[in-house]
Amino acid sequence: MAHRYSLAYLTVPGLAPPEMVDVAARIGYSFVGLRLNRTTEEEPHYPLMDDAALRRATKERLDATGIGVWDVEVARLWPDTEPESYQDFFETGAELGARHVVAQLPDPELARATERFGRLCELAAGYGLGVDLEFIAWTPISSLAAAAQIVRKVNQPNAGILVDMLHFKVAGSTIRELCSLPSGWFRYVHVCDSPRVNAEERDRLFHIMRHEREFPGRGAIDVGCVLECLDEDVVYALEIPGDSLAAEVGLEEYARRALSTTEDYLKTRRAFTNEKEEKTR
Repeated sequence: MAHRYSLAYLTVPGLAPPEMVDVAARIGYSFVGLRLNRTTEEEPHYPLMDDAALRRATKERLDATGIGVWDVEVARLWPDTEPESYQDFFETGAELGARHVVAQLPDPELARATERFGRLCELAAGYGLGVDLEFIAWTPISSLAAAAQIVRKVNQPNAGILVDMLHFKVAGSTIRELCSLPSGWFRYVHVCDSPRVNAEERDRLFHIMRHEREFPGRGAIDVGCVLECLDEDVVYALEIPGDSLAAEVGLEEYARRALSTTEDYLKTRRAFTNEKEEKTR
């Protein structure tokens, strides 16, 4: 089947949402992922929650192009953050037609984090939004196993897990773990590759995560093996920041290369797998 792709914010952070939608449409993506709140001081911020004109312009481009909003990010529940503080976030996401919310739990108190994540899911359900817990290498919820424990505990129908391949690799999560979990928990995946790096190299890891990932097949992650554990209809959200190349070729061309390189990698892998299977018959 033809895979569906979403253009993630971090791949083209210099594009305002209406322009991002147009770029995604020209290149062949089906969706975009929009960042509604700033996660670092230096990243470009487009205040979709507060700027009605920007929301209107974005919705106009979505309607004109047929591009959908797959996810909005990021709902972070810090130790002092109550889920109700994301009410405006959910309203904006729903207004833009988003399907999912990226959630993170940078809270060392597991019981509190779990309870709040459950409430976040309940609130988001009222807006027709799924909530996908992203585990981050240096946070208390740093691995697939930790995220699975929380999703299982809250037992909310709209709760899922977002696998970011960089964090999956760095956390030491395994393909066996991934394949053993309910497939319905995984609605999309952050596809990327990366140079070799470990969780102890905090500064280098953060730089790679935000600025210099690799296209699939060009790094140390077995991207295809991860994808083989997931259902065929999972959306591939390409989160592949590459500041150096993007500065050289421009953001639209960079987004085009991200998609074409990923598609070429998957075609080559499928052909290799098919050939291997033929030889074993």
